[in-house]
Amino acid sequence: MIDDDTTPDAGPDAAGAPENAAPDTAPPKDTRAGFVALIGVPNAGKSTLLNSLVGTKVSIVSRKVQTTRALVRGIAMEGNAQIVLVDTPGIFAPKRRLDRAMVTSAWSGAADADAVCLLIDARKGVDEEVEAILTRMPDLKRPKYLVLNKIDLMARERLLALAAALHERVKFERIFMISALTGDGVDDLRRELAGRMPPSPWLYPEDQVSDAPLRMLAAEITREKIYDRLHEELPYSSTVETDQWQVRPDGSVRIEQTIFVERESQRSIVLGKGGQTIKAIGQAARIDIAEAAETKVHLFLFVKVRENWADDPERYREMGLEFPRG
Repeated sequence: MIDDDTTPDAGPDAAGAPENAAPDTAPPKDTRAGFVALIGVPNAGKSTLLNSLVGTKVSIVSRKVQTTRALVRGIAMEGNAQIVLVDTPGIFAPKRRLDRAMVTSAWSGAADADAVCLLIDARKGVDEEVEAILTRMPDLKRPKYLVLNKIDLMARERLLALAAALHERVKFERIFMISALTGDGVDDLRRELAGRMPPSPWLYPEDQVSDAPLRMLAAEITREKIYDRLHEELPYSSTVETDQWQVRPDGSVRIEQTIFVERESQRSIVLGKGGQTIKAIGQAARIDIAEAAETKVHLFLFVKVRENWADDPERYREMGLEFPRG
């Protein structure tokens, strides 16, 4: 499928000055850098918060639960501090092999971080899945922050009661009440995390917003658009791989991606009548990929059936997950 509509063409040099150009300003002295893990149940708003803290899209956001499958790192700058934010997969009761890999990845990311933010959907409060996370929080020997999200949809009295009850369970460094969607309270959280980062040279260039290769980010963007378009129709078991990334002489990029599903009936859903569904997915994905790549994008999408791809160790390696045995 060819999706080749016109997009703003920033050109190959849009990201900045030539390599040999002198920087406008030197890095500040006494720099700080470290890692912060965002943990919580699926759909608590971790990906939305990550994007808000960074200031641009680095993690996919979808109404469909469990869309973050691997550790996604976004890089936020605040003064002389560089905060490497790790958006972990949602923590839930695992039922399948892929579920177990995702939950293991989430707890591993939390254990390795300099600080941990537990994000809770304030509207839902403490359910069975949140309760399971709270039980394990004392095991994390890291500074812990409680972040109550979606406060714009809650009465203040209920918020304060929820915050007090949670602080009784786990001794958090501080409690933040935010709306990741509107950005309310996010700046305060970013400043707090910046002050928590240990003295260190910056780990990434100042203008870098993620450590994910563009090929991976492009695949994630397309996966997000699939979920947006087919929220209820397509089962969770689908994935996207970027097969080709070719820079053309004019600076534009030709991208070929394959959408893998597990059954022929799912392939028909993704294609849609007369190819209309996949065309709409491609058009939406191309716009976001072009913004991320800062150049014009020619996107070609293909749909293939790969039965039981969720049991293939190679797929796990591509997603940055450890393949669970047994």
